[in-house]
Amino acid sequence: MWQVPEAQTTTPQVEYGKGESHDHIVMQNTGGCLASEHPWGSSSHLNGLENPSATCAAKSAQHKIIESIGDCLASEHPWGSHRKPPLGKPAAPCTTNGPDVVRPLITFDRKPPAMDATQIKEKSCSAIQSRSKELWDLSQEIWKNPELAFKEHYAHRVLAEFLENRGFRVDRHYELETAFRAVCGEEGGLHVCVICEYDALPGIGHGCGHNLIAEVGVAAGIAIKEVIQDFGQPVKVTVLGTPAEEQGGGKNILIERGCFKGVDFAMMAHPDICSIARWRCLARVSVEVTYKGHASHPAYQTWEGTNALDAAVLCLNNISVLRQQMRPHHQIHGIIVDGGSHPDVIPEETKLEFQLRAPLRSDLDLLERQLVACFQAAATATGCELEYKFHKGPEYYLNVLQNDTLITRYEKNSRDLGVEFCTDQKVFAGEMFSGSTDMGNVSHVVPSIHPEFSIGDTAATHSALFTKVAGAPEAQPYTLTQGKVLAMTAIDVICHPELFKKMKEDFKHDIANT
Repeated sequence: MWQVPEAQTTTPQVEYGKGESHDHIVMQNTGGCLASEHPWGSSSHLNGLENPSATCAAKSAQHKIIESIGDCLASEHPWGSHRKPPLGKPAAPCTTNGPDVVRPLITFDRKPPAMDATQIKEKSCSAIQSRSKELWDLSQEIWKNPELAFKEHYAHRVLAEFLENRGFRVDRHYELETAFRAVCGEEGGLHVCVICEYDALPGIGHGCGHNLIAEVGVAAGIAIKEVIQDFGQPVKVTVLGTPAEEQGGGKNILIERGCFKGVDFAMMAHPDICSIARWRCLARVSVEVTYKGHASHPAYQTWEGTNALDAAVLCLNNISVLRQQMRPHHQIHGIIVDGGSHPDVIPEETKLEFQLRAPLRSDLDLLERQLVACFQAAATATGCELEYKFHKGPEYYLNVLQNDTLITRYEKNSRDLGVEFCTDQKVFAGEMFSGSTDMGNVSHVVPSIHPEFSIGDTAATHSALFTKVAGAPEAQPYTLTQGKVLAMTAIDVICHPELFKKMKEDFKHDIANT
């Protein structure tokens, strides 16, 4: 677990992922070098040591040590450096593409933060505001070029280039063709992840505003990067590009491949008609149903046929009757995908698709059993064979667990920036549930938040009108504010270890009770 580094009174140790090396011995011999106020890579630029009593090797030995350690000193923020490095992708970054890499960790005396949390927040917000035109242009590029799930090639390219040009180390095609990972900072400390989405809807483009979600994620990442050297401790920020939220469950595939390993908490924000911090998102599972009968002429020897369309209609009617006895917030949506081939032929096979939603994953289990009874009753009444399959793969979306510590800080920071939340009492009573997202699955892996924010219009999401609103300049002030608020929330957790501890406790409680 991450902790605030304590002052070192002895020669610090180097921990390697696999055994020890000669470099470890050499570093011990340098004595007070690492215990000095400005260890290697500090403002002294290696021209001397702050501790004159340190029994240190000659400068040539220093150079030998640096060369032997390798790519860590080529990273953007070498161990505890307080000087601002040049921007751009390092020739040999300290992180590699893969969640299981163990990197050297070095502990030593660190300078206290030069600014308090309030000052750091102000600096981070200024970083976003000064880049407002760049962020608007980025959002517009995505909005004008809508792409469907797993085909977001243009959005992937422009987002990766944008972040790389601003000093992030970017892994393109990260585990998925249109996913990316942009990293800045140091290993060995708290790891913040801000998430981008950028897939569109069929026929209407960005009717869910994912161009704005991507902009918020990039803005928050840039804001944290701007102040990453002001914390006085190692911090790592990842901007994670996640494709196929609308259909395909891109985040779930990334979860399965270990892409959230080592992340301490994750954040994103979603545009909507009003601002709701504690938006309650439903768990969702889909199911395919097939009825098989026998074809026959509908006006001649009809008794030879078994009508699969009758079974499909009865199935829908059974579910309609069930709704009267369903629990609050349990939802079933369905369509007939295949109802037969010709009206002059008794259908021998029909197919239906349904989506089930409920507040908790455990609620879905009950709803599934009720739905199966409806399927079976229709098959029994018509004499058809029944086949059904629930899809528990990437598109099995869990409910969002809004981490209480994180969302409380989000609410405070939002109000500090003038955000007005929805005042509908139903929201505060926990009666507002809507939609499903693969961010719910992320929230079951790491502490997370997924608030909704107003963009100044009453257009409903997943509509052509919302597409228009999501690409309008009027949405920009709201979007930039969200980037600032997410960055401020991360700063709170980084600067206040008690919040980090409480966040982890909340997460354990939520997982135990979902």
